[in-house]
Amino acid sequence: MKRIIPLFLLFAVSFSATAQHEQADTDSNILRAALKGWHIKLSAGFNVGGTSPLPLPREIRSIEGYSPLLNISVEGAVQKRFDDSRWGMMLGLRFDQKGMETDAKVKNYHIEMTADDGGFMEGAWTGNVKTKVRNTYLTIPVLATYSLGSRWQLSAGPYFSYRIEGEFSGEACDGYLRHHDPTGEKAYVTHASYDFSDDLRRFQWGLQAGGEFKAYKHLLVNANLQWGLNGIFPADFQAVTFDLYPIYANIGFSYLF
Repeated sequence: MKRIIPLFLLFAVSFSATAQHEQADTDSNILRAALKGWHIKLSAGFNVGGTSPLPLPREIRSIEGYSPLLNISVEGAVQKRFDDSRWGMMLGLRFDQKGMETDAKVKNYHIEMTADDGGFMEGAWTGNVKTKVRNTYLTIPVLATYSLGSRWQLSAGPYFSYRIEGEFSGEACDGYLRHHDPTGEKAYVTHASYDFSDDLRRFQWGLQAGGEFKAYKHLLVNANLQWGLNGIFPADFQAVTFDLYPIYANIGFSYLF
C-alpha cells in the first residue's frame, strides 16, 4: 500500500504535465491557425513635417523660422500577403504626434487675438506671427501592399485619425492691425497672443503612401508620407480664413513577428 500511493502520485503528476503540454500545443495551434498567412508588426518612429495651407496664401510673405518638434509615432499592425500574389493588405493602430513651430512675416493676415492688456482684437494683421501646433492622434491606417521581391514592400491607402490632445497657439508682434479688414483703422501692436486649441477638429483623414526594407529577418526600416485631406479646423471656423492641412513624413523601424 505504501508503494502504491507514491506510484499513484507520480502517475497523477505525469498526467497533469502531459495534459498541460497538450493544452499549450492546442492553444498554439489554434493561434497559428487564426493567424495563418498573417504577420504582426510593431513599429516606432518620428514624424517630420508641418500643418500648412495649400497653396501658400499671399498673406504669408515669408517663413522666417521653422522647428519640427519631437513627434513620436508608435504602431501595431497586422499584414497579410494574398496567395500566389505580390499584393496584400495591412491594418494598423498608431499613436501619432504631429507638431511644429513657425515664425512668419505676414501682410493683411486675418486674425483674432488678445493684447497684453486683455483687449480683444480682430482684423487684418501685418507683422510677425509665431505659431505652435501640436496634436496627438489615434490613427487607423488601412493599406494595400505590394511586394518587390523578398526585401522591399510598398504600401498605400487611407488613414483615419481621432485627436486625443491638441494645441494651436501663438503670438503676433511688431506690427499693426487694421480693424475688421485691410482698409480699417490702423492700430500698432507690440505684442498679442491667440489660442485656438479648443476649436480644433476632432476627426482627421487622409492618404498614406510609403515603403519598407527588410534589413534582417525580423527588422524592417520604413518611411511613409501622410497627407491630410481635411483641415485641422471645422468648416465654420472663421478666426483663420484658409484651411490648414497636416502633411508629415514618418521615418522609423519595425519588428516583424
